[in-house]
Formats: sequence, C-alpha cells, structure tokens
Amino acid sequence: MKFSYAMLPDYPLAESLDSIRLADELGFHACYAADETWHKDLWLLFAAAAGRTSRIRLGPSVSPVTLREPTLIAQALATLDELSGGRAEGVLSSGNFGLLAQYGIDWARTKPLSRVKEALHVVRTLLDEGHISYAGEFFSYDGLFTFARPVQSPVPLKLGAMRGPKSFEAAGELSDGCHHALSYTREAYDYAVRHIRIGAERAGRDWRELDIGAWVVFATGTDSAAAKDAARSMVGIYASSMPEEQLRRNGVDPAELKPVIEAIAAGDLARGIESTSPEIAERLSVAGTPEECLEKIRREIAPSGVNHVICAITDRTLVKTFTGRDLPDVADVNTQLRLIHERIMPAFA
Repeated sequence: MKFSYAMLPDYPLAESLDSIRLADELGFHACYAADETWHKDLWLLFAAAAGRTSRIRLGPSVSPVTLREPTLIAQALATLDELSGGRAEGVLSSGNFGLLAQYGIDWARTKPLSRVKEALHVVRTLLDEGHISYAGEFFSYDGLFTFARPVQSPVPLKLGAMRGPKSFEAAGELSDGCHHALSYTREAYDYAVRHIRIGAERAGRDWRELDIGAWVVFATGTDSAAAKDAARSMVGIYASSMPEEQLRRNGVDPAELKPVIEAIAAGDLARGIESTSPEIAERLSVAGTPEECLEKIRREIAPSGVNHVICAITDRTLVKTFTGRDLPDVADVNTQLRLIHERIMPAFA
C-alpha cells in the first residue's frame, strides 16, 4: 500500500514547500494537488518543489480537461517531469462541477466521460510522440508539436472518478489507474475496483498492476475528538459534490445531506457545518487517532484491492481558511505527516 499527501495549496507557499519536502523525507509516494482556480497554482508550486525533493512524485489530482486544454496539460507535465528528474504524473477528470458552474458551464452538457477519454488520448500522444494531428469530437490539431519532453517513458496518466461504473471501466481499460475520491466503505471500493477490473480485462491488462487510489478526507492526531471535528468542518464542502449513487454506497441517504448542501450552496458555511452531524462526518472521512484511521483503512479500503491511500490532510489552517472556524487542538499538516509515517504506514509495509 502506497501513501500520498493530497494538498489544497492554500497555505503560504513556503509552508507548502516545507510540507512537500517533509513528505519526501518520510517516504510518501507522491504529493498531489487540485488543479482548480480556487487555489494557488499547483504547477508553479511543484516546479519549485521539484528542486527541493529527490524521491516524491508530483502532479495534479485532478486536472480538469474542461477548463485546461489537454495539450497544455501535456506540456506542463513534460516540463515538470524534466524539472523533477522523472517524477511527474497526472490524473485527469472533467473537473469539479461546482467550479464549472462558476464558469457558466453545465457539466451535464459537456459529455464529461467522452471528453475525458478523448483528452487522455491527446495528452498521452503528445507526451509520447511530441506531436499530434487529430480530429476529434472535442479537440482538433494539425501538426501541433512541443519541445517539452518528459524524462519518463511513459509518464503515468490516470483518471479521477466518483460515480462510475463507466468512468471506472474507462480508467481500467485506457489509463494507468484510477483515483477514486470521497469513498469510505468496503461496498464503495468493491464497486469501484470491480469495474476497474472489468475495464482492464477488456483491454487484456492485469488490473493489479494499476494504481488504484483512495482519495479521502483525512485528519489525525493524538486528540481523536479534535481530529474528527476538523474532518466534520470539511465533510459537507466535499460531500456536496458526491453523486447520489456514491453517497448510498457510502451508507448515506442523500436526504440526510440536503440541509448541508443547501447551506453551502447559499454560502452559509457555518450552518453547513452545524448541519453535518458527527455520524455523517465519521462515515465520510478517515479521522481520529492514527490507530482509528489505520483500522478504518484496514477494514473498509484495503480489502477491496486498493493499493494507494491518498490523504487529503485537513488541519487547523485549512479549516480556518475555508470556514473561519479556529480549532487550536488540531494537529498541523507536518505533525499529521509524521504520524502517518510512524503509526500507519508501517502496518502496510
């Protein structure tokens, strides 16, 4: 089981660079960040981090092909790969539906899966060959080329997926893996892995060689209650983007989240947090002491065949930035990275 750090790059950049350097020293597989307008630019951040690290892999999880043109994703990945000495990788998706709405884009009209599959082909072709001529439904090029060349051959490209089943199957069939965000139950991961496997076997591939990642809201510390309160502060914000089918696979009736989603949509984060019960927060996060987090990963995630836990670490700074709540007893990012390294990762070595 690999462990990675998923950051929202909303900290002072010097602090983010320090956390990436620490994750590198502690043996985390990768550091990922959201490629979204809401946050600081991950490409610039990781370009700076590449020269301060030696082993950790770097890249977007996810990069939205609806907003970022796929040849520009390929260019950025190739450049980052050279800067890092062959440590770049990318995860593609149609994008955060809430963010797309702010751009006036109705995601349902974008043919999201078809667009992502076509974008994957474009990024893969430009990375592998350095040029592309292509006439697709969404993207067209005539002799486009780039001198941005990666060190790796090939650069790993994966798909981000939540609802399924077709997106899971596409990831298994066409890409190097799948990062499945915001699931926390054995049922949800069994479902995802089953369809990833169907896609892989359709293409004559061994599904066990794919990167199958669980991207989870995560908070840990010696104070279990404080860690769970931190997770509760963020669960509603994340869960508002979960499809109803996914909520049900995670043991949550969508009606339970309706007051939370309505409050967040109205910009009333305080009411959204208040409406998020501790029970819902516990179901939709991995939070508590390191031992509690380890037990949930062992019980709900690892048995399905997931081979990568991607910890979207929630700490005092992130909660205060997003919600205005100040939780002084919550462990900071670097403390949580050390606790994962010392008390969770060894159980999966």
